[in-house]
Amino acid sequence: MSQFFRLHPDNPQLRLVKQAVQIINDGGVVALPTDSSYALACRLDDKDAVERIRRIRGLDEKQLLSLLVRDLSELANFAMVDNRQYRLIRSVTPGPYVFVLQATKEVPRRLSHPSRKTIGLRVPDHAITLAILEELGQPLLGSTLIMPGETEPLNDPEEIRARLEKQIELVIDGGACACEPSTVIDLTGAEPVLVRPGRGSLQPFGLEQPA
Repeated sequence: MSQFFRLHPDNPQLRLVKQAVQIINDGGVVALPTDSSYALACRLDDKDAVERIRRIRGLDEKQLLSLLVRDLSELANFAMVDNRQYRLIRSVTPGPYVFVLQATKEVPRRLSHPSRKTIGLRVPDHAITLAILEELGQPLLGSTLIMPGETEPLNDPEEIRARLEKQIELVIDGGACACEPSTVIDLTGAEPVLVRPGRGSLQPFGLEQPA
């Protein structure tokens, strides 16, 4: 049975943030709000929790989960970026984007794409998620909360609890999110490539919104 915390979306209660981090450190999977939609998240070095997220989402090992980081100071630990890529990422973060980047050798093999050696990186613009990342002191591994066979992310914390209460340890109610997945941009090539359209504007990348 999952726990259920109600946190203020702009000024999350530190007591509950600390409790949430303890649950994550103990191997828990948490549903939390972001600036695009609700997501599932866990410690990046917790293999069992990562596999549970994949099972809930119906994802295989070739489908990337995203590193959720509090700011770009952690970028160099996980991804190789040049000055152009860094300036582009900095100009739109925090925000509703996942960037596909070349992974560093330090990234565990199970966290990167098995053949391309890439990793997805996200700096969410949501006070609750950022507070948890700050208290945790390391990135989370996360995935947009879209259930298998569905196209829209779950956005109602009560529905998330009803559907996943036996599969995850914590649901954080931070109010309704935008109910739109993050925009995924591949920056590993010479030009940005749209992988998945979502909430973020494509204008900074010189891309057009799909019809």
